Amino acid sequence: MLVFPMSISNKSAYHEFFIEDKYDAGLVLMGTEVKSLRAGRASFNDSYCYFQKGELWIKSLHIAEYSHGIGNNHNPVRERKLLLQKKELRKIEAKVKEKGYTIVPLKIFFNEGGLAKMEIGLGKGKKLYDKRETIKQRDNDRELKRYMK
Repeated sequence: MLVFPMSISNKSAYHEFFIEDKYDAGLVLMGTEVKSLRAGRASFNDSYCYFQKGELWIKSLHIAEYSHGIGNNHNPVRERKLLLQKKELRKIEAKVKEKGYTIVPLKIFFNEGGLAKMEIGLGKGKKLYDKRETIKQRDNDRELKRYMK
């Protein structure tokens, strides 16, 4: 039985956006990128997804260079293609054309077959007062759990 590392999550995504739909997309990666992901060395800072010629791409996803890679290491912030079915791509692209929607990378994980996948979400940006409400709700839940123990 293979043991896979925990997923790498985008912690700020749920703070910045209301996530309406989630999709699991495949990633087109090089070998050293996969090894770095298995070591948990990736960062979502300022990363975003966009459409180009009907294909979905992710930009500014930082996957650190593999420590044992000699001469053929990858560029840490290169653009990477995301793989989805055409039906899903059309549906997402139609939603993104509406005002206020964006595609947010949520987490990177490995499935049962050992393939690297990315969970993306169709999100709508939160206003400042929505963010304050989310923080207030989270604090109230934390206090409630504390009193229940």
